[in-house]
Amino acid sequence: MSQRIHTDEGAQPVAAYSQATQAGPLVFVSGQIPLVPDTGELLGDDMQRATRQCIANAEAILRKAGLTLDHVVKASVFLTNMDDYADMDAAYRDAMPAPYPAREAVAVQALPKGARVEISMIATHP
Repeated sequence: MSQRIHTDEGAQPVAAYSQATQAGPLVFVSGQIPLVPDTGELLGDDMQRATRQCIANAEAILRKAGLTLDHVVKASVFLTNMDDYADMDAAYRDAMPAPYPAREAVAVQALPKGARVEISMIATHP
């Protein structure tokens, strides 16, 4: 049995998906692009700012599930240009609590709405 998680505090889905799904103790946060929740503005020029917004969006969803970034066990980062990796990683290091969860970063051809970064997460209830 699974449960859908939704909050108005995070960016709203841009297609047919839930912000997150809980299955047992695991919470799967859908990929977050750098949309500002209040305005729907896509942040794109500054990779560090965009990365922080993706993480803030995921954090709002986790909060709705009763979790924090400390509960994240896996993150997946998608970049449209690996030249952005260093800036993404710098912002990720600042925004995510150590010890860091498992993570991969992969280059993709394109992301929704023309975003340059997208981050999904898996978290677990203790």
